[in-house]
Amino acid sequence: MTSTEPRPPVASAHDIAQQNRDYTMFSWSVQGGALPPVMTGGKGSHFYDGDGNTWLDFSSQLINLNIGHQHPRMLEAIKKQVDQMCFAGPSFATEPRGQLGQKLSEVTGLGKTFFTLGGSEANENAIKIARLVTGRDKIITRYRSYHGATMGSMTASGDPRRWPVEPGVPGVVRVFDPYCYRCPFGKTPDSCGRECVSHIEEVIQMEGPDSIAAILVEGITGSNGLLVPPDDYYPKLRALCDRYGILLITDEVMSGFGRTGKWLATQHYGIKPDIVTCAKGLTSGYMPLGAVIVSREIAAYFDTHMLWGGLTYSGHPVCCAAAVENLAIYEDEGLFANALELGAYLGQRLEAMKARYACVGDVRYKGLFSVLELVRDKATKEPLAPFGGTSPEMGQLAAHLRSRHVYAYSRFNFLWVCPPLVVTKEELDAGLDVYEEALALVDQTIAAAVAAD
Repeated sequence: MTSTEPRPPVASAHDIAQQNRDYTMFSWSVQGGALPPVMTGGKGSHFYDGDGNTWLDFSSQLINLNIGHQHPRMLEAIKKQVDQMCFAGPSFATEPRGQLGQKLSEVTGLGKTFFTLGGSEANENAIKIARLVTGRDKIITRYRSYHGATMGSMTASGDPRRWPVEPGVPGVVRVFDPYCYRCPFGKTPDSCGRECVSHIEEVIQMEGPDSIAAILVEGITGSNGLLVPPDDYYPKLRALCDRYGILLITDEVMSGFGRTGKWLATQHYGIKPDIVTCAKGLTSGYMPLGAVIVSREIAAYFDTHMLWGGLTYSGHPVCCAAAVENLAIYEDEGLFANALELGAYLGQRLEAMKARYACVGDVRYKGLFSVLELVRDKATKEPLAPFGGTSPEMGQLAAHLRSRHVYAYSRFNFLWVCPPLVVTKEELDAGLDVYEEALALVDQTIAAAVAAD
């Protein structure tokens, strides 16, 4: 068919969805029950479905579309690189690869970058690098963590999705999280002795300090409840790593690149990790790219030692060019400042929801990275859904948001608010108003159930 011949009619949304179901497989789904919505495009904080509806994207897709849908500068940068050169093998030097590596060194204060195609691969390679550099095997991670779906990164996760793939890879040791709302040590932030750090030291001693290569943590825990640590948590964890010669790896796949108003979430706490992993906001999802950014000391180690790792698409020029432009957009459009300013306003509205609605047990936020934790009873803190499961009330909440064409991420008893960094105050208010409608419905359902008992 030539370009002058008429094209076949565009398939209906039903036909597109059915074709996808018939011939492709969907993540984290029982395939027979998958009901994929059809997306046809988008602009800014909104996207369009196959039936012509406009949705407010309150989860930035997978909390990665930081600059919003179809940003014209990104589209142009990708097209320009495609016209110049689509691919170069990972052993070649290219201009966008070098530019991106330099920029990442500047904004993180670290040394060199090894490029991957996503966050899971980045965490796999970070673990490998830590073991190579230290000559040690064990990796300490946290229970409420998610580091990816490949075998090593999934094993390193504490997320319930690791259970079906266990035993996984050896050498992973898990510790508890800085979960102040449900402190595993029965403490409160203003009275505790930061047992969320001190117990890690006990684990180190019991496991053998000389056997532990690294502690791997999310900058701010993302898909397991968005746990914002106390201000002194990271300085204490950094000091603990230094005391035992253990590398600190921070997974900034979700929390990095402006989501909290800074390049890295850990920059809020004044510490520098030894290794940073990232993806998602690195290109705002426009192209698949992940990165392992290592300290100058680790980079120097590989000047005289083999880096036992490689990927066909490492340093892909189109992906790197997209990332270079994405980082420039962050700075040119003041998106980090917008995340901080609107994040402060978002925090006020979330706190008001916590005070108003019986089902809101806690709210946590940093920039435009936030979550509501939902409960049946504020006094007992009984979750609205079990860890690893769901409930009719959570289903009711999600259904109401969908009916009002607000796309939101909900899981277990958590409901996230993570719009693109380009979101306006008016868009933020519109989405939060729908959230409040849904919370009011949940309150009514719980009250009716209590009355019936």
